[in-house]
Amino acid sequence: MRVLLCPDKFAGTLPAQEVAVAVAEGWREVAEGDDLVVRPLADGGPGFVAVLAEALGGRRLPVSTVDPLGRPAAGEILLTADGSTAYLESAQACGLHLLDPAERDPKATTSYGLGLLVTAAVESGARTVVIGLGGSATNDAGAGMLTALGATPLDGTGLALPYGGAALAAVAALDGTPRLRGATLVAATDVDNPLLGLHGASNVYGPQKGASREDVLLLDAALERFAAVLEKDLPGCPPQLGALPGGGAAGGLGAAVLALGGRCESGIGLVTRAIGLDAALDACDLVITGEGSFDHQSLRGKVVAGVAGAARDRGVPCVVVAGRVSTGRREAASAGVTDAYSLVEHFGGEERGGVEAAMGRPAEGLRELGARLARQWSR
Repeated sequence: MRVLLCPDKFAGTLPAQEVAVAVAEGWREVAEGDDLVVRPLADGGPGFVAVLAEALGGRRLPVSTVDPLGRPAAGEILLTADGSTAYLESAQACGLHLLDPAERDPKATTSYGLGLLVTAAVESGARTVVIGLGGSATNDAGAGMLTALGATPLDGTGLALPYGGAALAAVAALDGTPRLRGATLVAATDVDNPLLGLHGASNVYGPQKGASREDVLLLDAALERFAAVLEKDLPGCPPQLGALPGGGAAGGLGAAVLALGGRCESGIGLVTRAIGLDAALDACDLVITGEGSFDHQSLRGKVVAGVAGAARDRGVPCVVVAGRVSTGRREAASAGVTDAYSLVEHFGGEERGGVEAAMGRPAEGLRELGARLARQWSR
């Protein structure tokens, strides 16, 4: 039997590669002769660079950067073999996982560290810089990133603004020109939310980053003012920046990329092309995918939805393994999911400590689920 293992990361516990390996190990304990094809996946969030590095090769260059509060952080860029394209992920500098819960405040967090990563990619000679967007702790529409690139937001008196989304309520101008050396930016994201409004970055994602209702209103107004400044002071910035699809990705980093003349592309589409997922799907008998939480959002543009839909189109069964499953069977089936398995339930459910076990022993649970799946599916 030919089994394709293509999970996303389990956020907070295991990267995608380790998820796939754990399931594969469990499967082989039961059905050693089956052909297991491992193709870990990512959209634009954490793990984006690692997955692409495994698929594309190239060079991974370490880059010193800072986290959303300006503290030192380790980042990296992936350069293709010919050096023409660089891949990086915003979460290495802007990630929510870099902050303790008490530190999460999108009024103050900055994307400056992402600007350092972009600068390193540009200075390496890359002509195209692909930025994976996802999992961010910021809501500053790329103001910090632009500052690191050489374009500083100023207030009405000509002073540089403090970092963070809230300070943009006083923005009046942008001083300087972003140093991109002619490189083109590409935002890899599957979020199509605009920067502003009810479906924008502040309203939809701000609360996940620690914003109160009052914070959301303040941040949305601040980003509206900043978008107007970008349209005024950045040559080539498209009109109606605040309404463009994808602008709301990663706290408005999508809008910053668009303002710099870049474009948005599907993160999962980019990764699936790089790893040859279509060919692997064509040749398999069963697909196993998964993520940390399989919920209603999973079926709206995330990795699992893309994999399940592609498997359904080919008539191939698709099984989801997840830390937690809260999607209804009917809804999952309509998206192409044949069955779903939860680590929390595998470890006895919430009442019997299943959550703690799923978070503390995910690899063990995934190996056991892999063996269980092999007993059910292997011919």
